[in-house]
Amino acid sequence: MQGLTSSEAQQRQLQYGPNAVAEERANPWLSFLKKLWAPVPWMLEVTIVLQLALGKLDEAAIIAALLVFNAILSFIHENRANNALTLLKGRLEIQVRVLRDRVWQKIPARELVPGDVVHLRMGDLVPADVRLMEGQILLDQSSLTGEAMPIEAMAGKTAYAGVIVKRGEASGEVTAIGAHTYFGKTAELVRNARTTSHLENLIFTIIKYLVALDLALVAALLLYTLASNIPITEVIPFALILLVASVPIALPATYTLATALGSLELAKNGVLVTRLSAIEEAASMDVLASDKTGTITQNKLALEVLYPYSPYTTPQLLHLAALACDDATQDPIDMAIIEAARSQGQLADVPRRLHFVPFDPETKRSEALFDLDTGKLRVIKGAPRVVAALVQGNVQIAQDVERLGADGSRMLAIAVETSDRALHVAGLIGLQDPPREDSRALIQDLHDLGVRVVMVSGDGPATARAIAGQVGIGQRVCPPENLREEIRRNVLDYDVFARVLPEDKYALVQSLQQAGHVVGMSGDGVNDAPALKQAEVGIAVANATDVAKAAASLVLTNPGLSDVRAAVETSRRIYQRMLTYTLNKIIKTLEIAIFLSLGVMLTGVFVITPMLIVLLLFTNDFVTMSIATDNVAYSNKPERWDVPKLMLTAGILAGFVLILSFSVFFAGRDWLHLPLPQLQTLVFVMLAFTGQGNVYLVRERRHFWQSAPSRWLLRASILDIVVVGILASQGILMAPIPLALVAGVLILVLGYLLIMDFAKIRIFRAIGL
Repeated sequence: MQGLTSSEAQQRQLQYGPNAVAEERANPWLSFLKKLWAPVPWMLEVTIVLQLALGKLDEAAIIAALLVFNAILSFIHENRANNALTLLKGRLEIQVRVLRDRVWQKIPARELVPGDVVHLRMGDLVPADVRLMEGQILLDQSSLTGEAMPIEAMAGKTAYAGVIVKRGEASGEVTAIGAHTYFGKTAELVRNARTTSHLENLIFTIIKYLVALDLALVAALLLYTLASNIPITEVIPFALILLVASVPIALPATYTLATALGSLELAKNGVLVTRLSAIEEAASMDVLASDKTGTITQNKLALEVLYPYSPYTTPQLLHLAALACDDATQDPIDMAIIEAARSQGQLADVPRRLHFVPFDPETKRSEALFDLDTGKLRVIKGAPRVVAALVQGNVQIAQDVERLGADGSRMLAIAVETSDRALHVAGLIGLQDPPREDSRALIQDLHDLGVRVVMVSGDGPATARAIAGQVGIGQRVCPPENLREEIRRNVLDYDVFARVLPEDKYALVQSLQQAGHVVGMSGDGVNDAPALKQAEVGIAVANATDVAKAAASLVLTNPGLSDVRAAVETSRRIYQRMLTYTLNKIIKTLEIAIFLSLGVMLTGVFVITPMLIVLLLFTNDFVTMSIATDNVAYSNKPERWDVPKLMLTAGILAGFVLILSFSVFFAGRDWLHLPLPQLQTLVFVMLAFTGQGNVYLVRERRHFWQSAPSRWLLRASILDIVVVGILASQGILMAPIPLALVAGVLILVLGYLLIMDFAKIRIFRAIGL
């Protein structure tokens, strides 16, 4: 091995570039401006321009302030965007031993080029894809491939970038660097993964319905004004304010506030939120694709099988197996056996060891020689076929190995040679990465919540099937030989996907999304990062790598997956709060739009002023943001937004409220004989009070008194009623009306909504909301 010269290395650096993964750095100003570049902001921005064109500076300023407020709120809470690529790059910025100019030296891994000769030792992180030339090492690839068992590598094998050397030393030639490595290709998948949020589509769909209705009403109003000779200069501002009333300005801010409060609630339950939209998506999640190693299992080998042959007993077999191990090697298999033997007191009396040969990938065995009072004791631990071939006579253990290893356990044979110089098989031992204690209960909880769980693993089908059966996932295993074809065509026919690569997990999530599912993905390794970022709900477990945590939208801080249930329950509570807010907003919008336009056409006067409608944005929309704190129950099935059902339900309820609205208006005009300015104040008070009443009408799917609202919601409603009462009775920003009349309207609204509550239950039940 000669390695490269410095000049050769420089030339190759110019040709191949640095040993690093490409990194995207988002401009914070552009990230903020994107909050103003979407369908909802577009409509508000058009409204602002029209207001300015008509000289309505106050209204334009108020709407602009609301728009910027929502953008700032969203930017602050969502600015925790992951930095997965930076972490991937950081994983490569280590010092490596390289042969340059025929001298071994340490250089930053970033400076490696193809053709460099590097030396790897126990504890090293492999800095690039390296084809081994001499030596032998044990590699832990679990974070990269998902395989729980470490693998032996010797001359001719490739050690991939990002894996950890657990034992031994080896030298080899760098074959690929940066994005061209196995590790780097995973990084590219992370960079290209894009999560689609359904929230913007939801809001825009609602707005389309409301604006379509609004445009129809405006068109009817313009035709009426042309026939009635009403000045067009009076109608345009009124029509414009109808558009403002139809756009749910506070809806995005309310969703952001609700999810931000939900993230604080989840943090108390051990779930950190890095992308707020994931909370909303978790309410709709109906499939969770879970990585096996380190997520459902412990990612730690444990002794599962002890099968002694006569005359040896189980304790004797465990004792002999431990004698053939050495904790100095830090071999995961040896450590698992030693830990089991130590816990059962089998290492209290260990004879003097004369010689020890560590596990050799070529011989596939380890052995130790001990000095006993009665002579020498030789113990061998290795692959069953290798050990059986060493034993004198025809030893048949193949059937036992196949039967005991059917659950995916890695089987080893233990042989003993005593003073009679005859080698005997003492028994078989099996090791496995066992499930976490809470995995089965968590999966059952998710099933009860309507979430299907599938397992994805880099391990073989037998191991994956066995673990999936133990935790209650199911045992329909996708054939590894047809994995990619089945993922693309029949992804829903399987419970377990084995021998998957990072790109397979990524494709699995995409396939489920294309089939109409909202997908969650849980994992802990680098190999999980692309799928974690692509899924609507990417969940990194507590022991996950930094790369996986950065790619995920939810990060668990407690071991296992048990906190996923809390995330699902919290997200479904948030859905219920947002359903209440959305229903209330649609009802209020329909009430205002229809009442105002029909009011003009039926009476020939503007029943309320544009300024009072803008004021309603504060007294209703932003006060009812306190719904984000409401006490609600969660559903036992995934939630999906059904906008047509929402519109139908809201339309029927708005019809009832419109009867009350017109009754109050005509009573004020014909019975109380109020002049138009005071009549407009009365209408404002009625709209404000019905807006608050609607919240309590729709917040509970049963009778409204069957659950108590949150203190914040109750306080906000009381404050709103008091402020509206003061403004109306004192004539602030409007013509004054008697306080007794304000109180009368409040009592009337409460009584009417109490009657509506009984009709509401029938409506909800009939529509299936």
